[in-house]
Amino acid sequence: SVKLLLSINSDIEGSYPFIGELLVPVAPFDQKSGRETWTVAFAPDGSYFAWSQGHRIVTLVPWSKCLKNFVGEGSTGVGPQRLSRQNSEGGTVVPVGDPREHTIDCGDIVWGLAFGSSVPEKQSRCVNIEWHRFKFGQDQLLLATGLNNGRVKIWDVYTGKLLLNLMDHTDIVRDLTFAPDGSLMLVSASRDKTLRVWDLKDDGNMVKVLRGHQNWVYCCAFSPDSSVLCSVGASKSVFLWDMDKYSLIRKLEGHHNDVVSCEFSPDGALLATASYDTRVIIWDPHVGTVLLELAHLFPPPSPIFAGGANDRWVRSVAFCHDGRHIASITDDRMVRFWTIDEKSPKAIAPLINGLCCAFSIDGSVLAAGSRDGSVHFWACPKGIASLQHLCRMALRRVMSTQQVQTLPIPPRIRSYLSYQDL
Repeated sequence: SVKLLLSINSDIEGSYPFIGELLVPVAPFDQKSGRETWTVAFAPDGSYFAWSQGHRIVTLVPWSKCLKNFVGEGSTGVGPQRLSRQNSEGGTVVPVGDPREHTIDCGDIVWGLAFGSSVPEKQSRCVNIEWHRFKFGQDQLLLATGLNNGRVKIWDVYTGKLLLNLMDHTDIVRDLTFAPDGSLMLVSASRDKTLRVWDLKDDGNMVKVLRGHQNWVYCCAFSPDSSVLCSVGASKSVFLWDMDKYSLIRKLEGHHNDVVSCEFSPDGALLATASYDTRVIIWDPHVGTVLLELAHLFPPPSPIFAGGANDRWVRSVAFCHDGRHIASITDDRMVRFWTIDEKSPKAIAPLINGLCCAFSIDGSVLAAGSRDGSVHFWACPKGIASLQHLCRMALRRVMSTQQVQTLPIPPRIRSYLSYQDL
């Protein structure tokens, strides 16, 4: 059973307090490789948190109960806490409808995780939507796991049962992402140099193979309107794909080493990519230009030396749902919190052997996974975004950079709406 180790630490720099961590029992033989937390994920509705805790195991924890333990509500004090086991094999009886904790043995090392729902995260760009008539269960919540043997397994989050076993990749499935429009379209990124598109409402039928990467594909991410997919990988690769035509839109040039993580901003106007070249680059995905570089090593290494070993490799990047904050995980044992209008971190916190990170749906918590199978959590300050930024996000959700450039408005406002002022 998973243990919740609750602790409060006020010594962290900045205003992002460490609020707790999820730990797994450690046996002597577990000290070596195989126990890494390669992925952490929050369900689209905020109901669950999942992480790959190593040794084939994925744990699904009701997020509200987890958070309640962290903040001390309902607990008798600070110390190790145990979540009640409430899965189908037995355990505590809970009211119908309560989220249940599940520990899933996937049968092989888990590299990628993604939640998918048949409920759109926001209004789709489509008008005639056949899939709205489809009911995969009732508002089904799924978990996709990418495995070391190239398989993708789909699980029912509510019951922990295996639903589908997708077999087509020939190497490790490194990352997974669902289209946020509720269509249950899944994309998998693999070390076999391909991305594959699966239609889960059609019994997991493989729709398309996206080819173009010359080496491993590390990560993939959908734009908020599901129309564009970003994929990143070895050999400095950053690709943008048209997901209506399943065709390559453009390659983004700017990184000097392997690119291992990517994520769109909530309005789709920005794209963040993280690389072993010690940088996070913020792009305008509509026109392919670099808007901002977040450096983790000063001075940044020149292109010819960027491939050398160093302790500033960026492992992961995540966009907060407020559209203003970014988190990055690096090999220098730090997690950094940035704002999009500043080139220096807003806050820095220690994190040993960090590998991945994700913000909670409301942006109030950052979760980061590490090599020892644990997950660490920080509370993010709740600030009120400016009316200007809220208006910019609302407009950029429905307008591309090219459309903004044609608006009959003053150049200064046009520049702001295009994020040219970063």
